[in-house]
Amino acid sequence: MRSIEDQSLLILVVAVSLAFAWILQPFYGAILWGIIAAIIFAPLCRWLAKSMRWPVLAAPITILVIIAIVILPLTMIAASLGREASNLYGKVQSGDVDFIKNAQEVLDALPAWAKDWLGRFGLADLSSMREGLTSGLVKGSQFIATQALNIGSSTFDFIIGLGVMLYLLFFLLQDGDALLGRIRTAVPLREEQKRALFSRFALVVRATVRGGILVAIAQGALGGLAFWFLGIHAPLLWAVIMAFLSLLPAIGAGLVWVPVAIYLLATGAIWQGIVLIAYGIFVIGLVDNVLRPFLVGKDTKLPDYVVLISTLGGIEVFGLHGFVIGPVIAAMFMVTWEIFSVSRLTPQAGV
Repeated sequence: MRSIEDQSLLILVVAVSLAFAWILQPFYGAILWGIIAAIIFAPLCRWLAKSMRWPVLAAPITILVIIAIVILPLTMIAASLGREASNLYGKVQSGDVDFIKNAQEVLDALPAWAKDWLGRFGLADLSSMREGLTSGLVKGSQFIATQALNIGSSTFDFIIGLGVMLYLLFFLLQDGDALLGRIRTAVPLREEQKRALFSRFALVVRATVRGGILVAIAQGALGGLAFWFLGIHAPLLWAVIMAFLSLLPAIGAGLVWVPVAIYLLATGAIWQGIVLIAYGIFVIGLVDNVLRPFLVGKDTKLPDYVVLISTLGGIEVFGLHGFVIGPVIAAMFMVTWEIFSVSRLTPQAGV
């Protein structure tokens, strides 16, 4: 009889938890970033609480710091990016910027063997590329028009999501330790397993966000600075694209600056192309090798192929949020199996 009661309670817990997750689904992005921000800035909040005369002010001050160093800069960059993307789109529509013409100039400058090699893969047929680009521009204009009509609703949704995130973040910073204690009590694992799981989870989230986002920001900023110095159109737009691509190891920002360097060399801008290649290899390329190990650490660094696959899979499943969710799930997968393997080797530990 006791077993039936326990099973019924378990079913009820699972059903209610799924229902609760379902009603929170519209705000999962705000909740996700609220939790991530709480994990990352919790040490700052604790330090403020110990250093201040009124510890109750630690959480509000931490939120003000987050707004000042994260939210406001991102908002300003997004506004500038929108203007720059709109200007670039206008230049493409007017013909001032013609990517097909630029590609033709590069093809004309290539040796015969390179042209033949590209022709085998159909990459030398620029007429079909022009049709695809035209179709893409039409769809892009339709998308921009749709977004312009819905800008009021999108802004409202963004403000609501930001408000939910900050509201949740305040309580996570202020009462996070008590909430974590309740969760640890409810998790049906041995004490040393719960301690290892929760400590590694916080470590993995901090390492993934710091090692991924900060490296991406650094590479994007350095790439955008180089593009601005060389006079390339829309440097901020390309900087953002390089930042997103930098989340993918082994591919990264090179997908942007390498073709641009080739174009510069092919069109006679020899010194600009050489400078960009040297800068890309010795500055942008080395940021990942130098900065990521410092921010992530050897114990939590995932293999590059795992980061690549989990990031792409995360973006495919969760959209933009997936570039964080994917690597975190992959890291927790490996951590959980590590804990499970240790528990299999020492099943009586901590009992």
